[in-house]
Amino acid sequence: MPTEKIDTYFLLTFIAIAIILALIFLFAVFLNKKNKLINEKATLELEYQKRMYQTELKALRAQLNPHFVHNSLNAILYYVQQNDVDKSEKYLSTFSKLIRQYFEYSRKQEVTLAEEIDLLQNYLDIEKLRFEDKFVYHITTDTSLDVQETFLPSMLLQPLVENAVNHGVFHKKGLGTIQIIFSALPNQDGIEIMVQDDGIGLDASKRLYKQSTRSHRSNSSQVLQERLQLLKEANKWDIQYSMTDLTAVSEIKGTRVTLTIQPIRS
Repeated sequence: MPTEKIDTYFLLTFIAIAIILALIFLFAVFLNKKNKLINEKATLELEYQKRMYQTELKALRAQLNPHFVHNSLNAILYYVQQNDVDKSEKYLSTFSKLIRQYFEYSRKQEVTLAEEIDLLQNYLDIEKLRFEDKFVYHITTDTSLDVQETFLPSMLLQPLVENAVNHGVFHKKGLGTIQIIFSALPNQDGIEIMVQDDGIGLDASKRLYKQSTRSHRSNSSQVLQERLQLLKEANKWDIQYSMTDLTAVSEIKGTRVTLTIQPIRS
């Protein structure tokens, strides 16, 4: 075999081996990068799940704060002591169901509109009992909404209603009113929720809150903000949130909170 042919053969062999080694190296780099991205994604997912569980636990603690439980049971005990069997059984059953709903829904990522309305009714009935019928409430649902097939994130609305009770109508002189309205978004797959009270208004409530020295003050607003942030990061729901002090924009006193909730289709 001529020397030139031998040199060419070895050169081509060397080039082929170099290309194969380069491809192996590039594949190894790609595989390492892919595994790194998978691990990073898994770490982020675990961190998100951890934060979600922590927020759900905070929400459950806020709903089951000792002050609420103690006062609710005391209110029920009053009817027991008065030998009012019907009211005792009614409110004890409502309170028991509400506690079960808190635990059940805290483990869910979403609930039906029917489940949410039932929870809010039970919660407001207990609050009316605690505050001796200091307020009335009205829950209105758009007839175009299928309450069994409309879903929304769990643990979201009760803090808003709690604020309407404790920081709105509770401080009002006379009978207060809380309205909760569920409406379908026009030409869209989603829902608008309005929670409105005719209490003292947002600014006045904030001033009272700052002056308050009660150790049991609710942290439901903070829990709600954390929940909204996590839902935003999950990229499953498009949620718009606004709060208006009606006292500042009209002759009507009170606070209005509006939520629009739309599922994000992948």
